[in-house]
Amino acid sequence: MRGRLPPLSGREVIVALEKAGYIIVRQRGSHIRMRCLGDTARRPVTVPAHREVKPDLLRKIIRDADLTVEEFMELLRG
Repeated sequence: MRGRLPPLSGREVIVALEKAGYIIVRQRGSHIRMRCLGDTARRPVTVPAHREVKPDLLRKIIRDADLTVEEFMELLRG
């Protein structure tokens, strides 16, 4: 899981997770909570609605969504 991650905004992360089956369930301040509808094994994730999500936090979000970096990057492209 050591692929390079580009700098991404919170909005870009949300769009990619929506392609993976996640939906926004609530927002509190600048934090958006998402849950996967189709797969109950996937954990809910919280995405900050910031201009840039730090790489360590992005890796944690990807891991919690039960995705690999490569799968996440494919969601960004597609």
